Amino acid sequence: MLERIRNTSLRAKVTEASEAAKLIKDGMTVGASGFTPSGYPKAVPLALAERALVEPFKINLYTGASVGDELDGALARAGMVNLRLPYQTNNAMRDAINSGSVHFTDMHLSHVPQMVRYGYLGKIDVALVEAVAITEEGHLVPSTSLGATPAYVEQAEMVIVEINTSQPLALEGMHDIYSPEAPPRRQPLPLLAPGDRIGTPYIPCDPQKIAAIVITDIEDAVRPLGPIDQCSRDISAQLIEFLEFEVGRGRLPRNLLPLQSGVGSVANAVLAGLLNSPFTGLTCYTEVIQDSMLDLIDAGLVTVASGCSLTPSLEGLKRFKQNIDFYRSKIILRPQDITNHPEIARRLGVISMNTALEVDIYGNVNSTHVMGQRMMNGIGGSGDFARNAYLSIFTTPSIAKGGDISSVVPMVSHHDHTEHDTMVIISEQGVADLRGLSPRQRSRRIIEKCAHPDYRPMLRDYVERAEKGQFQHTPHLLGEALSWHQRFLQTGSMKP
Repeated sequence: MLERIRNTSLRAKVTEASEAAKLIKDGMTVGASGFTPSGYPKAVPLALAERALVEPFKINLYTGASVGDELDGALARAGMVNLRLPYQTNNAMRDAINSGSVHFTDMHLSHVPQMVRYGYLGKIDVALVEAVAITEEGHLVPSTSLGATPAYVEQAEMVIVEINTSQPLALEGMHDIYSPEAPPRRQPLPLLAPGDRIGTPYIPCDPQKIAAIVITDIEDAVRPLGPIDQCSRDISAQLIEFLEFEVGRGRLPRNLLPLQSGVGSVANAVLAGLLNSPFTGLTCYTEVIQDSMLDLIDAGLVTVASGCSLTPSLEGLKRFKQNIDFYRSKIILRPQDITNHPEIARRLGVISMNTALEVDIYGNVNSTHVMGQRMMNGIGGSGDFARNAYLSIFTTPSIAKGGDISSVVPMVSHHDHTEHDTMVIISEQGVADLRGLSPRQRSRRIIEKCAHPDYRPMLRDYVERAEKGQFQHTPHLLGEALSWHQRFLQTGSMKP
């Protein structure tokens, strides 16, 4: 442990997870590391859940984004979470949120660290952090993600550190931690290219705040990525054809602009299509680095990838660890208030590619609520990028549930991204470029280019009847607009 805990005075703080868990009291707010389940604490949350079985209590749980079952799942099943933010993907936590037993604040990820620093989210009692090492000065070397951890460590009254020996020490040097200044005279962020390093390779931490150190070897519960199906291949092909068109029109350079891609199997599949594209010399300024990003790096197509976390599949994680020295020269991990910062997205001209649950005929996007009611995961960072990107692209299969659901509807059942932030919608059917179009023009473009043929007649009929009304800018039949969702809830299909 000498190479992991280099501050000699802190070695006396090493204790068991059960003892560290006792430091967390009823009603406290815990800011935990972790981002799309990567680099999150595991041993102490499991001990907390065990303690809650005999000593019921509740905490508020803040993270960077989603985390693994050892944190979200264990605490949700123990019934010990009062408030959760800003994003989650765990089944037990999702069920608790949708049943109302856990309050959930769905937030743009870039907002979380600054709201913590401004005091808008209350006091951070404990920062619970997974690290690979503690430096001689007491600073923390993170593991496979950064998330909002620097803000939590900075603001917390107490820090509990999990030193995870399953995480390679060779991660040290991959991180670049920089904290924006506070208003009113904050300076511009000094980042001009995805590969720039502007901060420190560790999270600054006052060693006096470190109350306990727990040694663990529990690995990240990385998730398998779904196989790349034909629909995803078709969406990717549509995307590449569109990007080639933009290059041909002189609106993009031949190596494009920095790419941002959302999380999950569809996003991974869409990005993987670039392996067979004509584009080279690519750069990425994104949140999550998944298997397809490693593939692009291995193929020599991506020269640098800046992100907030490493979240590959199990196979991808093995590959990463086996070639970690090579990847450390290509990958930079940053806090989410830097990866998702609007200033940087606008400055670099990021091409934003995110996934929608559904879109409507005017370009509004729902990315969080199934049928407008059931929270899926949260908005994540898609809004951070969509509003500030050089190109804001949303992808979605045109249908779901074997065709019983149309992903293109008259009106989305929940608005996450308005038509003002949506430039391009892509399904396996085609590309709807909405730039410069009026709402009525957008409706025709989306229906003809992105809707499934089975639903186009119904959508055309809706628009034509809506346009017979008094107001013509964004015509709707408000009494009927959400009837598609109601029909599915009643009959199991959006078709009449």
